[in-house]
Amino acid sequence: MLQNMWAIFMERKDFFLNLLWEHLEISLLAIVIAVLFGGIVGIFISEFRKTAKPTLGVINFLYTIPSISMLGFLIPFSGIGNATAVIALTVYALLPMVRNTYTGIANVDPAILEAAKGMGSTRLQVLFKIKLPLAMPVILSGIRNMVTMTIALAGIASFIGAGGLGIAVYRGITTNNAAMTMIGSLLIALLALAMDLLLGFLEKRLNKRSRKAKKVNHIMGISTLLLCLCVIIAALVSFNKKDTLHIATKPMSEQYVLGEMLDLLIEQDTDLNVELTQGVGGGTSNIQPAMESGEFDIYSEYTGTGWNMVLKKEGVYSEDLFETMQNEYKNSLQMQWVGMYGFNNTYALAVRREIAQKYNIKTYSDLKAVSSQLIFGAEYDFFEREDGYDALCETYGFTFKKTMDMDIGLKYQAIHQGKIDVMVIFTTDGQLSVSDVTVLEDDKNFFPSYLCGNVIRCEVLEKHPELMEVFNKLTNVISDEDMAQMNYAVENEGKEPREVARSFLKNEGLLK
Repeated sequence: MLQNMWAIFMERKDFFLNLLWEHLEISLLAIVIAVLFGGIVGIFISEFRKTAKPTLGVINFLYTIPSISMLGFLIPFSGIGNATAVIALTVYALLPMVRNTYTGIANVDPAILEAAKGMGSTRLQVLFKIKLPLAMPVILSGIRNMVTMTIALAGIASFIGAGGLGIAVYRGITTNNAAMTMIGSLLIALLALAMDLLLGFLEKRLNKRSRKAKKVNHIMGISTLLLCLCVIIAALVSFNKKDTLHIATKPMSEQYVLGEMLDLLIEQDTDLNVELTQGVGGGTSNIQPAMESGEFDIYSEYTGTGWNMVLKKEGVYSEDLFETMQNEYKNSLQMQWVGMYGFNNTYALAVRREIAQKYNIKTYSDLKAVSSQLIFGAEYDFFEREDGYDALCETYGFTFKKTMDMDIGLKYQAIHQGKIDVMVIFTTDGQLSVSDVTVLEDDKNFFPSYLCGNVIRCEVLEKHPELMEVFNKLTNVISDEDMAQMNYAVENEGKEPREVARSFLKNEGLLK
């Protein structure tokens, strides 16, 4: 494993180092905001003690909110991406900062404060000359804990399309690449450890009181401040890129490959820059609102999903409804479907082979008789879809013993380990051909058609009509078998999505 990790890291060194830099930008921006704001709040409640209890109560409450929930709550207000990640990280970083600042100041010896007041010191002089210097060891301890926690927690930012090493972790999970997951996790741990050691060194330096030590401390303080400002400015500049085409993908191998195809062809055939946000957690439920707000410009979608989940239409989608759907997208959402790839990635149900053989299960209707004994697993958004779990159970009369929400990339692992018995799969899954499962027949034709294409904002297409050349090239170029093979190459052969995309486009004569 270690040898494999090292080989992948050296092969994709630029990729990981770029993620490391993004991780540092996001974390440091949140840390600086938390230190400044949290420090001010901590000082305020220490000076006005009546405000301490309710303030700490509110911060404690925010701290108890699960990180995923916090991100989901913030998305409608601040959108997808780094800004939301920074806000969430800042909220979680506030508690240790506020609490340690308050505790450090509150525990200063009252006798010292009385002596200072007796000598004629003003309230501000007491605060800055007595309280803060004496409280500094406790405050620095809080900062060290907060920094370590923030860097570790920043890994979850990739779930909402933000940058950082969480992208490597999440991509490794969704593409069945354990080595990539381990590299991302290890780099996060090393970054957190390095920052902790650095702060520990600075803490020791601050305890030295000689004239020479104070001079060195001032220089180090100014240097650290300038470094932080440079990183923050770089982060803010990167947050506000305007002259870029923003493409999003869902967290699945297939989407990673399609995103890379778009990136390669757009950069080859146009003068546009592309920013590719891979693996946005929640898929359509998070990408579509970001499209509507203008944060993303293009993403690959499936016709059945667009009909049922985006337009909220009832009934089973069929491709003869495509024109109706296209008109509603244009009129209601100011978006349109372009570049229909040609493959149909519909849903299906798969059962562990031993169970299928034991109960002679071949169709969905056969499954009904034993569903009460089985555990059902699917990705998160399947349980929320109009054509998802509830509708499936109503159509076939399923009453599963238990359901489990899980990431797309973990379903096959879960069924192999016996954690689930039945799962929703995609007909182009790369792992399907090497998995010990039986795909059942949808004998009532419950699942609609899911032809894959690109959804683009009309504003973007009007501004850049040259994009149509790219989409025309991709129309009807990928079959179901082609997509399954590409997914297999990513998930089972450990190939990079960009490598797989490049190889396919070259074979089709679309890439120079």
